[in-house]
Amino acid sequence: MPYLSAEEHVRVSAAVAAAEDRTSGEIVTIVADRSDGYSDVTLAWAALAAFLVLALLPLLAGPLLEALDPLHGGWNVAWEAPGIFVVAAIAGILTFLIVLGVQALIPALRFALIPGRIKTERAEDRAIDLFKVGAERRTQGRTGILIYLSMREHRAEIVADEAITALVPPETWGEAMGAMLAELKQGRIAEGMIAAVERVGAVLAEHFPRAENDRNELPDRLIEL
Repeated sequence: MPYLSAEEHVRVSAAVAAAEDRTSGEIVTIVADRSDGYSDVTLAWAALAAFLVLALLPLLAGPLLEALDPLHGGWNVAWEAPGIFVVAAIAGILTFLIVLGVQALIPALRFALIPGRIKTERAEDRAIDLFKVGAERRTQGRTGILIYLSMREHRAEIVADEAITALVPPETWGEAMGAMLAELKQGRIAEGMIAAVERVGAVLAEHFPRAENDRNELPDRLIEL
Protein backbone atom coordinates (compact mmCIF):
# COMPACT_ATOMS: atom_id res chain seq x y z
CA MET A 1 0.00 0.00 0.00
CA PRO A 2 1.54 3.37 -0.98
CA TYR A 3 2.18 5.95 1.71
CA LEU A 4 1.30 8.94 -0.48
CA SER A 5 -1.67 9.60 -2.71
CA ALA A 6 -1.39 10.50 -6.39
CA GLU A 7 -2.14 14.12 -5.50
CA GLU A 8 0.65 14.14 -2.90
CA HIS A 9 3.06 12.69 -5.46
CA VAL A 10 2.22 15.58 -7.77
CA ARG A 11 2.77 18.14 -5.02
CA VAL A 12 6.19 16.78 -4.04
CA SER A 13 7.28 16.55 -7.67
CA ALA A 14 6.11 20.12 -8.24
CA ALA A 15 8.17 21.26 -5.22
CA VAL A 16 11.24 19.58 -6.72
CA ALA A 17 10.68 21.30 -10.05
CA ALA A 18 10.21 24.68 -8.34
CA ALA A 19 13.40 24.23 -6.28
CA GLU A 20 15.40 23.25 -9.37
CA ASP A 21 14.25 26.38 -11.21
CA ARG A 22 16.76 28.30 -9.08
CA THR A 23 19.70 25.91 -9.15
CA SER A 24 21.76 23.65 -11.35
CA GLY A 25 21.48 21.02 -8.62
CA GLU A 26 19.27 17.98 -9.16
CA ILE A 27 17.06 16.77 -6.31
CA VAL A 28 15.87 13.16 -6.12
CA THR A 29 13.18 12.19 -3.59
CA ILE A 30 12.51 8.62 -2.46
CA VAL A 31 10.06 7.24 0.08
CA ALA A 32 10.69 3.58 0.95
CA ASP A 33 8.58 1.21 3.02
CA ARG A 34 11.75 -0.13 4.69
CA SER A 35 15.48 -0.21 4.16
CA ASP A 36 16.14 -3.89 4.84
CA GLY A 37 14.45 -7.22 5.57
CA TYR A 38 16.47 -7.72 8.79
CA SER A 39 16.37 -11.49 8.44
CA ASP A 40 19.67 -11.72 10.33
CA VAL A 41 18.24 -9.84 13.31
CA THR A 42 15.08 -11.96 13.25
CA LEU A 43 17.13 -15.15 13.26
CA ALA A 44 19.36 -13.80 16.03
CA TRP A 45 16.38 -13.17 18.34
CA ALA A 46 14.97 -16.63 17.65
CA ALA A 47 18.36 -18.24 18.33
CA LEU A 48 18.78 -16.23 21.53
CA ALA A 49 15.36 -17.33 22.78
CA ALA A 50 16.20 -20.96 22.02
CA PHE A 51 19.54 -20.71 23.89
CA LEU A 52 17.81 -19.10 26.87
CA VAL A 53 15.29 -21.96 27.04
CA LEU A 54 18.12 -24.50 26.88
CA ALA A 55 20.02 -22.61 29.59
CA LEU A 56 16.95 -22.58 31.88
CA LEU A 57 16.01 -26.18 31.13
CA PRO A 58 18.07 -27.69 34.00
CA LEU A 59 16.05 -25.58 36.48
CA LEU A 60 12.80 -26.85 34.99
CA ALA A 61 13.90 -30.40 34.25
CA GLY A 62 11.97 -32.02 37.12
CA PRO A 63 8.53 -30.51 36.43
CA LEU A 64 9.01 -30.84 32.67
CA LEU A 65 9.89 -34.53 32.78
CA GLU A 66 7.02 -35.19 35.19
CA ALA A 67 4.67 -33.52 32.72
CA LEU A 68 5.91 -35.96 30.09
CA ASP A 69 5.15 -39.04 32.20
CA PRO A 70 1.94 -39.69 30.23
CA LEU A 71 4.20 -40.67 27.35
CA HIS A 72 5.11 -43.71 29.47
CA GLY A 73 1.56 -44.50 30.40
CA GLY A 74 1.78 -42.51 33.61
CA TRP A 75 4.48 -44.71 35.15
CA ASN A 76 7.36 -43.09 36.98
CA VAL A 77 10.05 -44.04 34.50
CA ALA A 78 13.61 -42.85 35.10
CA TRP A 79 14.69 -40.69 32.17
CA GLU A 80 18.01 -41.63 30.60
CA ALA A 81 20.46 -39.29 28.85
CA PRO A 82 19.27 -39.92 25.26
CA GLY A 83 15.67 -39.15 26.17
CA ILE A 84 16.65 -36.01 28.07
CA PHE A 85 18.70 -34.75 25.13
CA VAL A 86 15.77 -35.38 22.78
CA VAL A 87 13.46 -33.34 25.04
CA ALA A 88 16.02 -30.51 25.21
CA ALA A 89 16.44 -30.50 21.42
CA ILE A 90 12.69 -30.40 20.86
CA ALA A 91 12.29 -27.55 23.37
CA GLY A 92 15.05 -25.54 21.68
CA ILE A 93 13.74 -26.12 18.15
CA LEU A 94 10.13 -25.33 19.10
CA THR A 95 11.22 -22.12 20.83
CA PHE A 96 13.26 -21.08 17.80
CA LEU A 97 10.37 -21.72 15.39
CA ILE A 98 7.77 -20.04 17.61
CA VAL A 99 9.81 -16.86 18.08
CA LEU A 100 10.63 -16.81 14.37
CA GLY A 101 6.97 -17.28 13.45
CA VAL A 102 5.71 -14.60 15.85
CA GLN A 103 8.11 -12.06 14.36
CA ALA A 104 6.97 -12.99 10.85
CA LEU A 105 3.29 -12.67 11.78
CA ILE A 106 3.66 -9.40 13.68
CA PRO A 107 5.84 -6.98 11.64
CA ALA A 108 5.43 -4.23 14.25
CA LEU A 109 7.00 -6.50 16.88
CA ARG A 110 9.79 -7.50 14.51
CA PHE A 111 10.73 -3.88 13.89
CA ALA A 112 10.39 -3.02 17.59
CA LEU A 113 13.00 -5.68 18.36
CA ILE A 114 15.54 -4.20 15.93
CA PRO A 115 18.10 -2.03 17.78
CA GLY A 116 17.99 1.64 16.76
CA ARG A 117 21.65 1.65 15.76
CA ILE A 118 21.05 -1.16 13.26
CA LYS A 119 18.03 0.65 11.81
CA THR A 120 20.11 3.79 11.35
CA GLU A 121 23.00 1.91 9.71
CA ARG A 122 20.73 0.00 7.32
CA ALA A 123 18.84 3.17 6.35
CA GLU A 124 22.13 4.97 5.68
CA ASP A 125 23.42 2.05 3.59
CA ARG A 126 20.18 1.86 1.59
CA ALA A 127 20.17 5.61 0.96
CA ILE A 128 23.76 5.47 -0.28
CA ASP A 129 23.00 2.48 -2.53
CA LEU A 130 19.97 4.21 -4.05
CA PHE A 131 21.96 7.41 -4.50
CA LYS A 132 24.71 5.55 -6.34
CA VAL A 133 22.15 3.99 -8.67
CA GLY A 134 19.92 6.99 -9.24
CA ALA A 135 21.93 10.17 -8.80
CA GLU A 136 25.67 9.84 -8.22
CA ARG A 137 27.69 11.15 -11.17
CA ARG A 138 24.58 11.25 -13.33
CA THR A 139 24.67 15.03 -13.63
CA GLN A 140 27.21 16.97 -15.62
CA GLY A 141 28.36 19.03 -12.66
CA ARG A 142 28.10 16.23 -10.08
CA THR A 143 25.33 18.17 -8.33
CA GLY A 144 22.81 15.44 -7.57
CA ILE A 145 21.30 15.11 -4.10
CA LEU A 146 18.97 12.50 -2.61
CA ILE A 147 16.34 13.04 0.07
CA TYR A 148 15.48 9.58 1.39
CA LEU A 149 12.76 8.57 3.81
CA SER A 150 12.43 5.03 5.24
CA MET A 151 9.02 4.66 6.84
CA ARG A 152 9.21 1.54 9.01
CA GLU A 153 12.56 2.54 10.49
CA HIS A 154 11.46 6.17 10.98
CA ARG A 155 14.74 7.28 9.45
CA ALA A 156 15.58 10.02 6.94
CA GLU A 157 18.81 10.65 5.07
CA ILE A 158 20.23 13.30 2.74
CA VAL A 159 23.04 12.13 0.44
CA ALA A 160 24.84 14.56 -1.90
CA ASP A 161 27.19 14.21 -4.86
CA GLU A 162 30.86 15.18 -4.62
CA ALA A 163 30.56 18.71 -6.02
CA ILE A 164 28.00 19.53 -3.34
CA THR A 165 29.88 17.91 -0.46
CA ALA A 166 33.00 19.84 -1.47
CA LEU A 167 31.21 23.14 -0.76
CA VAL A 168 28.44 22.26 1.70
CA PRO A 169 29.29 20.61 5.04
CA PRO A 170 26.92 17.80 6.14
CA GLU A 171 25.60 19.76 9.12
CA THR A 172 24.12 22.31 6.71
CA TRP A 173 21.33 19.85 5.97
CA GLY A 174 20.25 19.86 9.61
CA GLU A 175 17.63 22.54 8.97
CA ALA A 176 16.14 20.54 6.11
CA MET A 177 16.06 17.41 8.24
CA GLY A 178 14.47 19.27 11.14
CA ALA A 179 11.76 20.78 8.94
CA MET A 180 10.99 17.39 7.43
CA LEU A 181 10.87 15.55 10.77
CA ALA A 182 8.59 18.18 12.28
CA GLU A 183 5.98 17.39 9.62
CA LEU A 184 6.56 13.64 9.73
CA LYS A 185 5.86 13.54 13.47
CA GLN A 186 2.41 14.90 12.64
CA GLY A 187 1.91 12.20 10.00
CA ARG A 188 2.25 14.65 7.10
CA ILE A 189 4.66 12.80 4.82
CA ALA A 190 4.18 14.91 1.70
CA GLU A 191 4.53 18.14 3.66
CA GLY A 192 7.72 16.82 5.25
CA MET A 193 9.27 15.99 1.90
CA ILE A 194 8.22 19.36 0.48
CA ALA A 195 9.74 21.20 3.46
CA ALA A 196 13.02 19.34 2.99
CA VAL A 197 13.02 19.97 -0.77
CA GLU A 198 12.48 23.70 -0.26
CA ARG A 199 15.35 24.04 2.19
CA VAL A 200 17.71 21.85 0.18
CA GLY A 201 16.81 23.87 -2.90
CA ALA A 202 17.63 27.12 -1.10
CA VAL A 203 21.10 25.83 -0.17
CA LEU A 204 21.73 24.58 -3.69
CA ALA A 205 20.58 27.89 -5.19
CA GLU A 206 23.11 29.71 -3.02
CA HIS A 207 26.06 27.54 -4.01
CA PHE A 208 24.95 26.34 -7.47
CA PRO A 209 22.73 28.99 -9.09
CA ARG A 210 21.00 27.90 -12.26
CA ALA A 211 22.84 28.68 -15.50
CA GLU A 212 21.09 29.79 -18.68
CA ASN A 213 21.96 26.56 -20.46
CA ASP A 214 21.00 24.34 -17.53
CA ARG A 215 18.80 21.36 -18.35
CA ASN A 216 16.87 18.93 -16.18
CA GLU A 217 19.07 15.83 -15.97
CA LEU A 218 17.17 13.73 -13.39
CA PRO A 219 13.40 13.11 -13.04
CA ASP A 220 11.55 15.44 -10.68
CA ARG A 221 8.94 12.87 -9.71
CA LEU A 222 8.81 11.38 -6.25
CA ILE A 223 9.83 7.70 -6.20
CA GLU A 224 8.01 5.40 -3.81
CA LEU A 225 9.50 1.96 -3.17
